Parts: sequence; structure tokens; C-alpha cells
Amino acid sequence: MDGASGSEATARRNRSAFDAFHLKQEILVDLSRRSVDTSLFGERVALPMVIGPTGMNGAYWAQGDLCLARAAKAEGIPFVMSTAATVGLSPLVEAAGPLRWFQLYMLRDRGLAQALLERVHAAGFNVLQLTGDTGVVSRRNRDIRNGFTLPFHWSMRKLVDTARRPGWAWQMLREGSPTLRLFAEVVGEVPKGATISEVMQHQINDAFTWRDLEWLRSVWPGKLVLKGVASGEHARMAWEAGLDGVVVSNHGGRQLDGTGSTIEALPAVVEAVAGRMTVLIDSGFRHGADIAKAIALGADAVQLGRPTLYGLAAGGEAGARHALQILAREFDCAMALTGATSIAQLRSRAAAAP
Repeated sequence: MDGASGSEATARRNRSAFDAFHLKQEILVDLSRRSVDTSLFGERVALPMVIGPTGMNGAYWAQGDLCLARAAKAEGIPFVMSTAATVGLSPLVEAAGPLRWFQLYMLRDRGLAQALLERVHAAGFNVLQLTGDTGVVSRRNRDIRNGFTLPFHWSMRKLVDTARRPGWAWQMLREGSPTLRLFAEVVGEVPKGATISEVMQHQINDAFTWRDLEWLRSVWPGKLVLKGVASGEHARMAWEAGLDGVVVSNHGGRQLDGTGSTIEALPAVVEAVAGRMTVLIDSGFRHGADIAKAIALGADAVQLGRPTLYGLAAGGEAGARHALQILAREFDCAMALTGATSIAQLRSRAAAAP
């Protein structure tokens, strides 16, 4: 959960780059009536936040995907199910609320991918996010050092580590070792590999290009979003391909090491989109003020990865909800102190470089 690719420079920059943007403080403004709700793809959401797609959530807490889905439902925000989920489709649908989206790693077998998408749409998922920055999966040194494999293999170090956390270890023992259950439903077997990155590399299509988006657009009837956009040029290409939205993302610093942060890339994407598409952003967000800066710079909402995973690992569904509630309070405070009483007003108060 903590790790990133290479030297982890991109992950560090995702955090440090927020310091380059300042919110403008306002005083003596009537803040007695304010709202933080907004609309995403025609659906009303309670906050400009989304629990973004993360894989292997069952490694952090038993039935972790279901915990996150229930937390999102309780707080009135969307949950994005990952292709690398550790639960099957049916249990997730039962746990999630109506704001459920799906994230696709494009499979090597296009027929299997289409069959999966047909099942997903029939299950009531109306927004699809294609992750576009994983044609080649990066080297993630922490995974290698930790020996985080599928299937899970014990070592003395792992035994000692889990023994130090008896409560967590006991509930995980009752549930069993996490596996990529959704993958297993699709391909008929549980994928295996020396690291999680290796497992994903064996399954993902590394030849899927911009030209292939036409096929994906033709087989997916709902809203289609491209995740991994990092420039205005890519945003314009997504619009021309008929997509409905983009996620400004560098995979939390877990793919290309040494690239820029997402908050730095956001203004160019917003300018290129010019209000024609929904703009989401992830990577590096830890505080409500971070989210306020992204909205002020033109994002429609922020996708959360590690913040809700930290809550999940600490306390399951209750921990994930607690993390969301902290962010919600911080965001409401930051928005109010800019003098904004709505998301629309905050988006008109552009964050500026000092």
C-alpha cells in the first residue's frame, strides 16, 4: 500500500507539489448556508470524492472491497470496483450502493474483456474507467522486498510481522488468504506470480492503443472514462475518441517514476477539456485542503486511494468511513474559508501559485 515504483520520486512529488498552489483566504462572508454536494455523470453525490479503484483490498482487511463499497454507500459517494478485486461481482453488487463504477485493465483476450463488460453493465455499473498507464507494469521494490506474492507464501519475517498484530491476523486467518477472485471468475483460474506486478503483467494487454478505444466505445454503453491522463493533449484525444471523462493520474507514483505530479498537470487538462468532459484526479491526496485545491483548479472530483486504504487497514469499514469523514470535514472547512458556499463557487476561486 505504501510503496511506489523505482526510487519513489513521483510519489514524493505528488505530495510536495501541492505546496506550489495556494487557496485564497476570504473573510466576512455569510457561510451559514453551504453545501458540498455535486453532480458526477448526471448523478448527485454527497461530496466531490470517489473511492478510486485499488487492487488486492482483501490483503488489508478481510473482504476489503466490500468494506470500501459499504463505506462509499454510507457517505453517498461513488465506489470504483477494480478488475483486481478480491471479491466476485455478485457480492460487491450486494454491498455497494447505486453509485458503483468499474475499472478495467484491458485483458489480452478481447473476447474475455467483452464478456466481463457485459456482466458488469448488466449488474448495474454505469461508469467504466479504463486504466491506460499499465501497458508495462513497473518494478515496485517494496513488493519485491516484502515478498508479496500470489499465492501468499509464509516466511519467518512474515510470521513475526503478523504476530505483532494479533487482532488483524486473527480476522484475516478466519477469512483466508486473499486472491484475485474477479480475475478467477473471468479467466477461470486464480492468477499466480512472484509479485503482484508480475501477475498483472501476465494478464494485461500491452498492445492496446488509442485506435482500439473505438472498439471499447462501441461495446460499452455507459459512460467511458480514461484513467492515466497527464497532459492537455491526451485529454483532447480522449474527447475526440468519444469518451465522457478523464482521470488525471500517475497511478499514485506506482508506474512511471520521475514524472510530474497530477496537481501540476491538472490546469492544462482542464483548459483542454473546456467543460466538455468530466475531469477527475487522483495521486497524492491526503487532506481536505488538497481536495479543495484540485476543485479550485477545475477538477470535478478527487479519487481517493491510500487515504481510505489506510482507514480500511486500521479498522475495516468503520476505519474507511472515518477517513472519509475526516476528509469531508477538512474539505468543508477549507472551502468555507475561501469564501465559497458551494462546489461551483469554489471552482471559480482558482488556486494560484504563490
